[in-house]
Amino acid sequence: MEYNLSNAVRYHYGKFPPEKVDYIHFIQELVSATDALARFDQMLKNLHNTEILLAPLRNQEAVISSRIEGTISTMDEILQYEADHEGTENTTVKSDVIETILYQRALKNAQEALESGYPFSINFIKQMHQQLLYLGRGASKSPGEFKKEQNYLADKRKKEIQFVPINPEKLEEGLDNLFSFLQNSDIPPLIKTALMHLEFEALHPFQDGNGRIGRMLITLNLWREKILSQPHFYISGYFEENKDEYIEQMREVSNKNNWDDWIKFFLKAVESQAVKNLQIAENIKNLYEQTKMEFSDLLSSKWNMEIVDYIFTNPVFRNNKFVSNTKIPNATAVLIIKKLVENDYLVVKEEASGRRAALYSFEPLMRLVRV
Repeated sequence: MEYNLSNAVRYHYGKFPPEKVDYIHFIQELVSATDALARFDQMLKNLHNTEILLAPLRNQEAVISSRIEGTISTMDEILQYEADHEGTENTTVKSDVIETILYQRALKNAQEALESGYPFSINFIKQMHQQLLYLGRGASKSPGEFKKEQNYLADKRKKEIQFVPINPEKLEEGLDNLFSFLQNSDIPPLIKTALMHLEFEALHPFQDGNGRIGRMLITLNLWREKILSQPHFYISGYFEENKDEYIEQMREVSNKNNWDDWIKFFLKAVESQAVKNLQIAENIKNLYEQTKMEFSDLLSSKWNMEIVDYIFTNPVFRNNKFVSNTKIPNATAVLIIKKLVENDYLVVKEEASGRRAALYSFEPLMRLVRV
């Protein structure tokens, strides 16, 4: 397929990092983004069980970030896969689901690796990429290896090449320059992260998966820079909603050396997404507290906390996993689930069949996190 190169913007050789940025241009956005992020982070600090909140947010991020790249899967599909293939892989499932699952796992593993002291480095990025692409369509795109041929960003609908990244011969120098900037620059962390994301996407170091890795790096760098107390902040929703502007602002950096407008756009993205994530988080937290009280009245069970924590962390689950993971006796678990179905907390997605346990969905939470 022939693509038109006439409108393509080419990588900004010799222009990173920018010689100066004009803080006056985006000072209000910087203040607002910093404040919104701090409120989101404070909410995380106050949770007694962060995984109850972070599991649905991380799944949301995986679905949306993959969707930006044209991988279409739903939250329900991802959670059903997790219910059926915990810790294992099944390549017979549609490839879009596999790719989104790999994104979610690569992100979680990267967060855990950094928290355990693994260095933020070029090798770290290669390992993230290897995990992201090791199955499905990406497995043939050199997982964990930097590009050896020139790649392009194209608008497939218009058959136009939008951007020509750095050429492979200059890539190593470009990555060294980026990581030197991250280690040595003393500019404010949010500005540094904005410049890092832009530069990573402009380098486009891999044959495939650059957008997804680049968005993961935003969260990880904000945590590394101590803007976040935990490496959990998910930004892809804003980029998807404003995809055309996202791409155009990045092109404008290489085309016109316009870093200030890109930084302003990025800060607006951080603020908007922090506000949205905080709202979702508060909704989940409120639902959690409300559900604890309602289950206490409805079930009158000594297993109340185990039940609530399990279905919030695994809102789509099979009956046998519920029994084995909560340690509730089977006969008791059957009665509990029956009561939750009768009272519209759980919906039966698949009836039990032969040796296959029934599949349930905790709809009050699913309604909050579907995207």
